[in-house]
Amino acid sequence: MKVHLAGVGGVGMAGLAWLLKQRGFEVTGCDLHHSARTRWLESQGVRVFEGHDPRHAGDVEEIIATPALPRDLPELQGRKVVMRGEALARLVSSARDSIAVCGTHGKTTTSTWIARLLAALGENVEWVVGGETGSFPCAGFSGNPAAQDLVLVVEADESDGTLALYRASMLVVTNCEFDHPEHFSDFAEYKMCFDTARRNARETLEAAALSPADLPGGADFGFLGSLAPHNAKNALAAMIVALRRGHAVRAVADAMRPIVACLPDRRFQTLWSGPHTVVTDYAHHPTEIACAVSMARAACKGRLRVVFQPHRHSRTKAFLKSFPDAFAGSDETIVCPVYAAFAEPVEGGSSADLYAECRRRGVKGLKLARSCVEAWRHAFLEAEDGDVTLLLGAGDIIALAPVVARDMAAGRPPRAAAPRELASLSFFRTGGRSFGGGAKMFAGAGSNLWISDLSTDAEYVRAPGSPRGPDVFGGGVAGALLGIPWMAGVPGTVGGWVKMNAGAFGHSISELVVRVKTGGRWKSREECGFGYRSSGIDGLVEEVEFLPRAGGDAAAAAEYLARRPRFPARCCGSVFKNPPGASAGALLEAAGAKGLSVGGAYVWEGHANVIAAREGATSSDILALSQIVRDRVALRLGMELEPEIAGLAP
Repeated sequence: MKVHLAGVGGVGMAGLAWLLKQRGFEVTGCDLHHSARTRWLESQGVRVFEGHDPRHAGDVEEIIATPALPRDLPELQGRKVVMRGEALARLVSSARDSIAVCGTHGKTTTSTWIARLLAALGENVEWVVGGETGSFPCAGFSGNPAAQDLVLVVEADESDGTLALYRASMLVVTNCEFDHPEHFSDFAEYKMCFDTARRNARETLEAAALSPADLPGGADFGFLGSLAPHNAKNALAAMIVALRRGHAVRAVADAMRPIVACLPDRRFQTLWSGPHTVVTDYAHHPTEIACAVSMARAACKGRLRVVFQPHRHSRTKAFLKSFPDAFAGSDETIVCPVYAAFAEPVEGGSSADLYAECRRRGVKGLKLARSCVEAWRHAFLEAEDGDVTLLLGAGDIIALAPVVARDMAAGRPPRAAAPRELASLSFFRTGGRSFGGGAKMFAGAGSNLWISDLSTDAEYVRAPGSPRGPDVFGGGVAGALLGIPWMAGVPGTVGGWVKMNAGAFGHSISELVVRVKTGGRWKSREECGFGYRSSGIDGLVEEVEFLPRAGGDAAAAAEYLARRPRFPARCCGSVFKNPPGASAGALLEAAGAKGLSVGGAYVWEGHANVIAAREGATSSDILALSQIVRDRVALRLGMELEPEIAGLAP
C-alpha cells in the first residue's frame, strides 16, 4: 500500500513515516523545506519532496496529514485524508505488545526513557516518540525487529482527540491538565478523551499517583533526588513499567541511572554554557513554563531572562490569567509574537494581550518584542556573567539556536556606558541601550518615531539641519515659515515631514515639494515615490526645495491651529494612516478602542487614533496598546490599519 505524509519533517510525522516503512508500506512525504530529519528519512528509504504540491502524492491511496497543516491545503483535496494520530493509533492497536504514553506534560521524556530503559534491559523494542535525544532518534528499534516479543513504545498525542482511538497493551498517563482549547471546549471534554483511552487499554499506569515508595527495596534509587520533581515522576513511571514487565529491581536501577542524565532535545537543553548560559525549553503551557523557570532560577547566579514565544492564539487567550504567575522567579520577561501554527488570530489571544495581562499583574522586567530575533539580541547585549537566558516556546523560537551559537562565539560588543538619551528624538522611548555597530538610524525632533525599550545594535542619532534647512521644528513655526498654514501645529522636522509625506486637513506636503536632496544628490518630486504618508526616500533628507509661497501666513496658521484638536501631552497625533475611503479614527472608535489602556499608555477619549502616555508608561506599553487596537479593527471590522508612526509595525 502506498501512503504519502504531508508535513513529514515534523518529529511526530517523521517517526510515523519510519514506522510505516518498517511495516512494508511504500512511503513518500513532503514538507516546506528539507532538514536534517527529512535527510534521515531519505536514508531510511522514504522519498521526501520539498514544498507542498498535489503532484507529490501521485496515485497514493491515502494521505496522512499533520494537524499543524491548514485543512484547505491543495495537497489534501479530493483524496482520503487520515490524521497523524489516527494512523499511529491503528498501528498501536494492531500491535501484539504496545506501550502508549499520554499526558498533558512529560510524555516525550517519559516515552523516550521507557524505550531506552527497555532496550538497555535487553528487550526487542520499537519506538516512535516526539523528540530526539542525542544519538537516539525519534523512531527506531533495538534488538530484533522481527522478534515475536517486540514491544512498540509510542508517544500518544491528545491534541486533536485521536488519543481516544488508541487500544494499547499498557497506557501510561503522565498527568491530565486542560490544554488544546482550539480542539476541546473545556476540561470535561479534554478529560473524556483520556478516559476513553484508559477504557480501551488492557492496563493503565497513572504516573501522577506514583512516589518513590512504590519502588521495591533492593536497589539504590538515590539518583531520583537529583532530578526536578516533574522529571522524577517521569523516571518513576519508566521504572515501574519495566518492573511490571518482570525486570529485576537492581537491573532497572542500574540501567536507569545514566538514562536520566540525558533529556530529549528542547527539554531544558543547554544551547550555550559559560558565564552567560543559554537554555531552551519546549514549555508553552503555564505549568510547563513554571517548571522551566524554577529549574533555571536554581541554576542562575545572576539575572534570569525569559524569552517566551506563545503557541497558538487560542491557548494564549485560554490561559491568559495563568501565564503571569508562571514567570515568577524571572528578573526579566520578554514576550514575543504568537506562533500561530496556521490557526487564525482570535481577539484577546495575541502577544500584546498577554503582555497587557502580565503588566497588570506586575511581572518583573516586562518587555514586548516585535520578533524573537529582537528579543534574543536584547538578552545577548544585556547579559552579565552569571546570567541565564531561557528561551521558551513550542514554535519557531528554536530557529534562534544557530543565532545563539553565532553570537555567543563572536562575543558581546563593548558595553555602552549608559542608555543614549533619545527623548527629544522620538515619540516615546524608555530603557534599552543603543550599543552601536549596527545600522545608523537618523531621527529628527521626530514625533512619528517609536523606539523599542529593548537594547539594540542600532545607533540613533539626531538628523543634522539648521533653522532654515530640513530640521525646522513644528508647533506652528515651520508651517508659518514655509507658508504652509495647514501644517501649523504638526510637530516634527521638515525632513521628517517630507520623508513620511506628512499632512493634515486633506493635504500632503508632497504637494509643495520641487525636489529633495538625499545621499548627496537631488531627486525630483517624481523620483521620490510619494504615497499616502510615505515615500520612496532612503536615508536622510538633507535639503528640500519647495514651491514658492507667500510665507509667514500667521493668520491662516492660527485658523488651522484653532481647528486642530488640542492633543494631550506625550502623544504624537495620529497613530494609524487612514485606509482608502475610510477614517482610521472612526474605525478605531467603532471597534471600541477609546478608553483602552495598557500600563501607562492609553487611547485618548478625544480621538480614538491618538495614543498618549501617562507617568510610568513604557515603550512596550505603547507597542502593546497599538497592536491591541489594530487587532480589534481587523477582527471586528475586517480592516487592516497601517501604522503612521515608524517602528510600530510588526
